[in-house]
Amino acid sequence: MSLRSPFLLVILLGLVSLLGDITYEGAKSIIGPYLATLGASATVVGFVAGLGEFIGYGLRLISGYLTDKIKKYWTVTLIGYIINLFSVPSLALVKTWSQAVILVLTERIGKAIRTPARDTILSYATSKIGRGKGFGFHEAMDQIGAITGPLIIASILFYTGSYKLSFTILLIPAFLALFILFISIFLYPHPQKFEKEESSIEQKVFSKGFWLYAFAIGIYGAGYADFALIAYHLKKIEILNNEWIPLFYAIAMGIDAVAALIFGYLFDKIGFIVLIFSVFISALFAPCVFLGNFYIVLLGMILWGIGMGAQESIMRAAISFFIPKEKRATGYGIFNAFYGFLWFLGSSLLGILYDFSIYALIMVSIILQLLSVPLLIKLSKIKL
Repeated sequence: MSLRSPFLLVILLGLVSLLGDITYEGAKSIIGPYLATLGASATVVGFVAGLGEFIGYGLRLISGYLTDKIKKYWTVTLIGYIINLFSVPSLALVKTWSQAVILVLTERIGKAIRTPARDTILSYATSKIGRGKGFGFHEAMDQIGAITGPLIIASILFYTGSYKLSFTILLIPAFLALFILFISIFLYPHPQKFEKEESSIEQKVFSKGFWLYAFAIGIYGAGYADFALIAYHLKKIEILNNEWIPLFYAIAMGIDAVAALIFGYLFDKIGFIVLIFSVFISALFAPCVFLGNFYIVLLGMILWGIGMGAQESIMRAAISFFIPKEKRATGYGIFNAFYGFLWFLGSSLLGILYDFSIYALIMVSIILQLLSVPLLIKLSKIKL
């Protein structure tokens, strides 16, 4: 493989994401229980999870627009990763849940800064190898880290029971991720050269397909319970020991990785119909994780992972088909801001419903996910 191969760039960025996910997905696997030990309620956990995602997605509107203006894709990516990664081990230093919340939100800000630029770089590289396959492969590597991180945390909790040590050890993958990122910057200083210049007149507005897709995925995401709330529930009902909670998350991330590869490949072949199929599968996760016993909860996490794999691979791959090269980062930013806003509303609502009625939470989760299906059916008729 050539040192200038677009697939090598996808691999390098996949390694950065893998190490990054060890860091912040490892933290995410215990942040719900950690906040609970610091005195936070389910409403706070649901609100913070939703607000974090809203910030993480909403600020991409600004970072994406600025990235397209200055064209400094690597600079923006690097700054975002530094903020994103080093907020996590800092959680070991907090004494109150409000301090922890600040760092959780700071981590999301870092992710908001770097994601449109990083995904734009990926869209350039994957234009040569197939976007569904390229983004699916990247997501699979990403999820290897998302599996490894929670497993590391589960091991630390099993042997020491220390949340603070768990966060501190995540400094190691954070430093390694930045090292690989610097290698990527050195080898590929101008990744936009992988994609040919647009021959047509620059598109001035985003298409109806773009907005329809954004709304469909936004509704889908609104019905998706954040793992922080799921973990909070599992700790509260004491159906799992503390070390089993991140282990279940790791299993879901493993399913996510496999689903991303499969759905990414199928997306290149048959389009949006794959995402419709995934909605019907994942819609059943809520009754399983919130009402089930040990094994039913495990089934629910598998279904949850399938839905996440479909969203993370196809969601990012499809956007590039709706947006011209010149506005790619802006398009990613707009889409993610809209998605994050609906995720925030949904996550906050599910957190409130949890304190009121688990059955109401389950019903709303299922309905919101299934509402995306008619829109996705309409999108499936669009030739990409």
